[in-house]
Amino acid sequence: MKVPLLVIGGGLSGLAAAIRAARFSPDILLVEKHSRLGGLNSYFYRNKTLFETGLHAITNYAEPGNKKAPLNRLLRQLKLPRKELSFCQQIQSEIVFKDCESLLFSNDFEVFRTEISTKFPGVADHFHRLLRFLEDFDPFSPAPFRSTRKYLTATLPDPLLVEMILCPLMYYGSSYEEDMDLSQFAIMFQAIFQEGMFRPSGTIKDFLDLLDCHYKSLGGYLRLSCGVKKILVRQNRVFGVELETGETIECDHLVSTIGHEETLRLISGCTIAEPNLPRLGFVESIFQTQEPSTSSLPSDRTIIFFNTSDRFSYKSPDDLVDFSSGVICFPANFQGKPIKSLREVRSTHLANYRKWKQLSATPADYSAQKQVTSSRSVHMLENIIGSFSANIVYKDTFTPVTIERYTSKIGGAIYGSPIKIKDGNIGFSNLFLAGTDQGFLGIVGSMLSGVSIVNQHILPKL
Repeated sequence: MKVPLLVIGGGLSGLAAAIRAARFSPDILLVEKHSRLGGLNSYFYRNKTLFETGLHAITNYAEPGNKKAPLNRLLRQLKLPRKELSFCQQIQSEIVFKDCESLLFSNDFEVFRTEISTKFPGVADHFHRLLRFLEDFDPFSPAPFRSTRKYLTATLPDPLLVEMILCPLMYYGSSYEEDMDLSQFAIMFQAIFQEGMFRPSGTIKDFLDLLDCHYKSLGGYLRLSCGVKKILVRQNRVFGVELETGETIECDHLVSTIGHEETLRLISGCTIAEPNLPRLGFVESIFQTQEPSTSSLPSDRTIIFFNTSDRFSYKSPDDLVDFSSGVICFPANFQGKPIKSLREVRSTHLANYRKWKQLSATPADYSAQKQVTSSRSVHMLENIIGSFSANIVYKDTFTPVTIERYTSKIGGAIYGSPIKIKDGNIGFSNLFLAGTDQGFLGIVGSMLSGVSIVNQHILPKL
C-alpha cells in the first residue's frame, strides 16, 4: 500500500493536518496507536457516563466576524462552517494567590485590564507598555530562547503581578521549568487573556466525531489501534513506515504529531541530540458530585488558577505532587451549558514522573498513592472553593504514568519537549513535525500547527 501523505497521531493536530491535506488530495492516511481519536484530549466511560480527558477549555475565542482570529482562520482552513458549530464561552475565571490576592478575567479583555489597574494601580502604565510591546512582537519568527521572567521583571515593577500573570500561561502551555519562552508567552497571553476561553456545546467526543466524519467525507482514511514500529528512511528521505503488525505502508510524505524525540526513536540509527532538560508532568483528578440544592460550589467561575506558597514555583516537584499550586476547572460553568444534578470539579497539580514511574512497579502502592493524592487535592481545593467532599459520587486520578501509557508521550509530559521546532523541520526532506513540539499552544494552536505544516511543506509537493 502507498499513500501520498501519512500522518502519525490522531490527536487534534494530526486530525487537522490530515483534514487540510485531504481537501486537496485523496487517499491521505491517518494512523493512531490508541483505539480512540483525541490523543491528550479524548474521553472514557465510567458508570455509563462520559468523562473527558485533557480538555478544560479551548483558548483563542473569537466572534464569527473576526476573520483574522486564529479560531476563524482554522475553521476556514479545515472548511468547517462556523455557523454549524455551537460554542459556549467561559463565564469568568480567576487567579487566586496567597493572602487572598486575586485577579478576574473573562472573554472581555477590559475585565482583566480593569482588575490590574484597580488592584495594582502603580503598574498601570507599565502594563500598557507591555501591551504595546506585544502588539508589535512576532512570536513566530525564529529566535533563541528568551526568558519571559526576565522580560516581565524588567517591565512590571510588582513581582506579585508577574507571578499572577505567569501562573495561567504556564499551566496552560509551558514545557519549561520556572519560565517560558517569550514567544510562547506572547502566544498564550493573547490566547487566554486577550481572546479568552470557550468550549464546544457538546462533549469532546462530539467534536472528535465531527472532525472524523469531515475527514472521511473528504476521502481520507483512518486506522485506529495502529501503532508505528519504525519509520523507514533511505538517504535522508522517508519512504514508508512499518506498523507494529509487521505491515509496511509506503508514503511520499510523512507528518508526525507524536513529538520530536518520540519520532526520532522510530528511525533506526537516528541520533537523538535533544538537551537533557526536565519534562513537566501533572496529576489530574476528576470529582463527580451529586449536589444538594444548597451547594457551595461556585457557579460564577469557570477556571481558577491558584498558588498558596510565598512564591509561585513551576517545576517538577521533589515529592510525588506539588499541591501548593494548580488549576481548578468547573466544566459545566460555561455560558449556555445545561445545568445538571451531577457536576464535575477537576484539579491539576505538578507531579514528579520519575517517582510515579517507580511507584507503578508495585500496583497496590501505586493505586493507594492515587487515593492519597485525590484526598489531598480535595483538601486543598476546599480551602479555595468550599466543602464538596461529602457530595462526591465518583472520582478518578491520572498521573504522568497514565498519560505516558495512553499517549506515548515521553515522561507523560503533556507539553512535550522544552525545545520547540518552529518550522517542523527535523532534518529529513519529506518528514515534518507538527503539534506540541512545534511550539504552537492550546487546542486551536495545535490544530493550526498541523495546518501550517501541511500548507508550508506538503501541499506544494502533492
